[in-house]
Amino acid sequence: MDIAEVKRKARTAASKRRAEAHEHLKDTAGITLAERGLPAELGLGPGIVSGFIPYKSEITTVPMLNRLRRHGWQTCLPIVVAPEQPLIFRAWVPGDPLVPGVWDIPIPVDTSPEVLPDVLLVPMLAFDRRGFRLGYGGGFYDRTLEKLRRQKKVVAIGVAYQAQLVDEVPIGIHDAPLDWVMTEQETFACG
Repeated sequence: MDIAEVKRKARTAASKRRAEAHEHLKDTAGITLAERGLPAELGLGPGIVSGFIPYKSEITTVPMLNRLRRHGWQTCLPIVVAPEQPLIFRAWVPGDPLVPGVWDIPIPVDTSPEVLPDVLLVPMLAFDRRGFRLGYGGGFYDRTLEKLRRQKKVVAIGVAYQAQLVDEVPIGIHDAPLDWVMTEQETFACG
């Protein structure tokens, strides 16, 4: 079985696990993450942080973005611009207007300035302790991390429900690892 087929099967199982976790934790998990905040070990001062508006059964990062805004961070959201291209990021403050983007995912309006984040809160279907994640298969975050890591120091933090943890995510040659993972139960450095 090739890697694409292995990942397809893994995505099916992961989607089911995430949906089940979301059903039970959707109202509390994002708040728990926000109360914990970013890992103190990173020693990060206010910078630019990218979150995401939940798609399907993703955990929410909006409470975390609200907390970080109160602590001086600039917040932004990712935008899909084209297939097989890195994401771009536009400034956004929770409560600002959003418009439908690709797959009807809400994104900031076109007049919102483009920014380069220092920290990316990354959605996923599954993750492992090595820092590899299973996404939807478009490779957007992998391309984005590759591009950003050539331009500046950036920290990628996977954000998910603990139920999304697997022993080993199937990986391909272009899969970019995360630096940290945060769930409603724990925060850990990958590797």
